[in-house]
Amino acid sequence: MIIGFVFMMMDLNSRLSALFRLTGQRDQVSTEVAHLQATKEEIQQQIDFANSDAAVGQWARLEHMALPGDKLIVPLPEAQVTPQPAVQLTTTSEKPSQWQVWRELFFGE
Repeated sequence: MIIGFVFMMMDLNSRLSALFRLTGQRDQVSTEVAHLQATKEEIQQQIDFANSDAAVGQWARLEHMALPGDKLIVPLPEAQVTPQPAVQLTTTSEKPSQWQVWRELFFGE
């Protein structure tokens, strides 16, 4: 009889551990399903906007199209200006003589 009770307790323990494991998996899957439903709703909103007149109007404005009665303004580039060439100065230095080097060393200006 005691042996039967021990086997029943071992079976109960294994069933409880399976219950806890499956409950954790259920919670994890529920969270994942909630995230997927939120993503689906967001994508559905994007699809609804893409099929709306507002999306067509926005696209038309980006492509520089106008509705009847609109005044389309297209910015033009500045007039062609001839660029001024950059002047590059080249310096040529004369090698100072020996006495100029000594004078500069002692009397520096």
